[in-house]
Amino acid sequence: MTDASRSSAPRSLGRRRVLQAAAAGALAIDPALRAAVWAQGSDKPEKEEVKIGFIPLTDCASVVMASVLGIDRKYGVKIVPSKEASWAGVRDKLVNGELDFAHVLYGLVYGVHLGIGGPKKDMAVLMTLNNNGQAITLSKKLADKGAVDGPSLAKLMAAEKREYTFAQTFPTGTHAMWLYYWLAASGIHPLKDAKAIVVPPPQMVANMRVGNMDGFCVGEPWGQRAIMDGIGITAVTTQDIWRDHPEKVLGTTADFADKYPNTARAVTAAILEAGKWIDAGLTNKNKMAETIAGKSYVNTSVDAINQRILGRYTNGLGRNWDDPNHMKFYNDGAASFPYLSDGMWFLTQHKRWGLLKEHPDYLKVATAINRIDLYKQAAAATKTPVPASAMRSSKLIDGVVWDGKDPAKYADAFKVRA
Repeated sequence: MTDASRSSAPRSLGRRRVLQAAAAGALAIDPALRAAVWAQGSDKPEKEEVKIGFIPLTDCASVVMASVLGIDRKYGVKIVPSKEASWAGVRDKLVNGELDFAHVLYGLVYGVHLGIGGPKKDMAVLMTLNNNGQAITLSKKLADKGAVDGPSLAKLMAAEKREYTFAQTFPTGTHAMWLYYWLAASGIHPLKDAKAIVVPPPQMVANMRVGNMDGFCVGEPWGQRAIMDGIGITAVTTQDIWRDHPEKVLGTTADFADKYPNTARAVTAAILEAGKWIDAGLTNKNKMAETIAGKSYVNTSVDAINQRILGRYTNGLGRNWDDPNHMKFYNDGAASFPYLSDGMWFLTQHKRWGLLKEHPDYLKVATAINRIDLYKQAAAATKTPVPASAMRSSKLIDGVVWDGKDPAKYADAFKVRA
């Protein structure tokens, strides 16, 4: 080494350290800059093209719009949405690696993780995709006999004894839990007083049309579609069962999240930003409705989507109302945070209905599945506020408060249970 090179090396090294420190400081001050680093630097996504499964439902919108609007490229990934036929199909493709991620039922992810919803596989929830926006539909035939809500349904079922059939979308999923909770709150045992069947969401309306079920719980737009087709009425919205309840999540396997953390973080950030865009106003929501109504996505008319997404509801019996608690994708970050207490609630209901034979370690399971670490990093990149606590408190339709503090006691306290 020459004298000149020896003398310049410390200066060069010192300058590099100053630049690195300055860059680190800038990223700490402005989290949005971190997205550029993820896309180009050491945090570059390990897998740049990802396949994300979705079911034709309104709440797939943030996944679709992240791709359609090109938000994914900002974070260094390309999202390829993959339309799937059933939740069981989504489960199988996630587990065997055909899908990298999925727009998926919260309770499905937990069921697979615990081995009660199909083949056992360690799973990960990266974010909540939406709150609210599902509904329980009763057939027009029941409504014509006076069954238009929980109490009147219970009265009819007690007076006219027969087998009543209600459909949900997956045994451990959200729709099963909303349906069971609502029936039980009305004094109807969902597993003894009725027959529960599984029907894929896009097939609900067709099955009700031919008389295969008396009611169903599913995501939009299929509740609204049943009303538009004159075959069903909305008995209750799920936000009336639990205001701002968790619904779909961005799910993947634990193996994928551990092997490709930069990819998981980048995809989460892109979908977070897409949810923020959807919730930004009327124009964006209408554009979203027009986009996802297309054949490649939900394959229905725009008017089946664009009313309830704005909170404009009708029950099919002449009642119209504006619901401020309609489907939300962002809600200043509150709709997307993967609260541990949300995941724990599904476990309490799995225990309540006999899907789990013993009480699990509720908090341990939720902490393992809900990847709050990756979520917080994605939230920093999108300037999304993060709540102070990973637990939250809510009062459900029966007046019972859920706060996650004593899940075993909560699960065992229900009078109507398996």
